[in-house]
Amino acid sequence: MSTEKTQDGERTGGARVPCRACLSGEDLDWLGGRSVSLALDLPTTVETVPGPAAGPPEAGWSAEVWQFLRERLPELPALPPAVRVRSEAPSASGLSSSTALIVALFRAYTEAYPPRRPVPVATLAEWAYSFEFARFNGGGMDHLAVIEGDALLLEGRPTGLPAIRGRARFPAEWTVVVVDSALRKDTGDHIRVVRAQLATGDPELAAYRKEADAASGEVWRAIADRDLDALTGGMDRAHVTMRDHQRMSTPVLEELRGLALRAAGLRLKLSGAGGGGALVGVCRTGERDDVVGALRQALWERFPAARVIPAQAAGAPFADAPAPGRVPAPGRPLGL
Repeated sequence: MSTEKTQDGERTGGARVPCRACLSGEDLDWLGGRSVSLALDLPTTVETVPGPAAGPPEAGWSAEVWQFLRERLPELPALPPAVRVRSEAPSASGLSSSTALIVALFRAYTEAYPPRRPVPVATLAEWAYSFEFARFNGGGMDHLAVIEGDALLLEGRPTGLPAIRGRARFPAEWTVVVVDSALRKDTGDHIRVVRAQLATGDPELAAYRKEADAASGEVWRAIADRDLDALTGGMDRAHVTMRDHQRMSTPVLEELRGLALRAAGLRLKLSGAGGGGALVGVCRTGERDDVVGALRQALWERFPAARVIPAQAAGAPFADAPAPGRVPAPGRPLGL
């Protein structure tokens, strides 16, 4: 989205940022190990509108993001502009719609009020990560996923953004099917609990890290080989270790998984730390309508509030983001 001026000479700016699904490796972006993310074309859009924001900050984060920016770009006005926010991703679902909102606010603000030196995309990612880390103490998968787009193989670090070890275009002949459970994801003190496990050397966490890392290797190889059966098998392995070692799933989510497998032959994986939210599966694009229809029919009686949302993979949202060829192509580095 571009910067424009109103008749009064005031600038407006905007950004359209995808959400992301975690195909494997929740928490490994800060525990260490490999994870695989995929940007989805269920975007969050932020547009600034003329005049300062009035009343409570829209969408919750706008004033805090503005203050964070002003600490780094002191030439910005004291008050943020008003913003208009829209999102196609279900909220509180483990699809990083909150990170997409934060990134979109950063981008829209810096487009509406361009600093003397342009803010590179890499800096935008670092700022968005720092903003959320100060509040939630988590990892940086989400920020890279929604800024870089495509499928990413990430190597986690205790602090800071993960390293991008591979990037791939998700096959166009595959469609991601999002099943929103309609149960709000509430991870609460999840990161605090997992950090305590790490500090005490919990063997369940060690087992999870090893198994989730191996599942990420399977998922990444499957994307490189365009092998859908291997992909869904790797995602299923990732979900099982989330459930069995870290209790990230719930009986309701497991019932949804069983229903999807019986009704549509679709294997679903929870995206995010659990307690509700969205599950994701992948089917062939030519079978999408049949799969989505069967799922909706099967969900209607038992889970009438649940939604089935087909989605395609999304590329980088910003023109100045790195191109796929700038990092290693998918293959078998890193012991894959």
